[in-house]
Amino acid sequence: MKRLPPLPALHTFLITAQCCNFTRAAEQLHITQGAVSRQIAGLEDHLGYELFIRQARGLSLTAEGREWLPRVQQIFGLIDEAVEQIGEKRETLQLKAPTCVMRWLLPRLLQWQKERPDVPVELTTTVKHGVDFHREQFDAAVMYGPPPDSSLASRHLFDEQLTPVCSQPMLEGPMALQTPADLQQHLLLHPTRDERDWNAWLKAADIRLSNVGKGQHFETLDLAMSMASQGTGVAIGDWSLIGDDLSAGRLVMPFDLKVKTGLAYYLVFPEKPEPSPKLRELMGWLVEQAQSR
Repeated sequence: MKRLPPLPALHTFLITAQCCNFTRAAEQLHITQGAVSRQIAGLEDHLGYELFIRQARGLSLTAEGREWLPRVQQIFGLIDEAVEQIGEKRETLQLKAPTCVMRWLLPRLLQWQKERPDVPVELTTTVKHGVDFHREQFDAAVMYGPPPDSSLASRHLFDEQLTPVCSQPMLEGPMALQTPADLQQHLLLHPTRDERDWNAWLKAADIRLSNVGKGQHFETLDLAMSMASQGTGVAIGDWSLIGDDLSAGRLVMPFDLKVKTGLAYYLVFPEKPEPSPKLRELMGWLVEQAQSR
């Protein structure tokens, strides 16, 4: 069976196709224009053909794009219908989490829904790393950073541990990654707009490279990991978040060194009102999943 296109990329295609403009699509999706452009390009690479004709005054759909549009509209129409019809029947737990943890969290929430379909969870993602339970109507949230202050009840999930990752073929051939010094010969992929993650790992490895600032930057960890899995370069990632990719062989660790940054991921929730039994069960299950990595 052919690998299906990623759902977020299809959603980006739908919004872009409706307005035929990267800028307006970015405004509706609350991401940058560059992120929209990269997601569309990634989807086109996955499918093997172009969906849009890039023009000076905007975009227009190709023949393939016109065939895709009504099908994608139907897919998301069915999802919206399911959300409305099923959500009305059950009390849904509201969870907030930063986009950087989606690679770990989303597969586990999908597994939770299989095991406990009677306890649905609605997930809201954000690029920010905080929550205000007085103003935001969430039952719990995942936070990334230093330990939360005493105003929040919290449960530790896992620490951030940085390590380089790449595709298996990059460990083979004349330019094979064998020592950290070999990174000088490869494109370094950054999951953020700065180079702090790579610099932290290289400092711990006691190695200096001249190509750190010449690497490629991405908006999210997910994009950097996707490009690394395709053999574009070597990405720096959080080992705690990419365990599934390593287990599946989509990514490999060329070196054993994992560097703790002092930051971590936490489940946080208000102490009052008392968390419901279903929320306690969900949080306990997620903590068990984190500890069993």
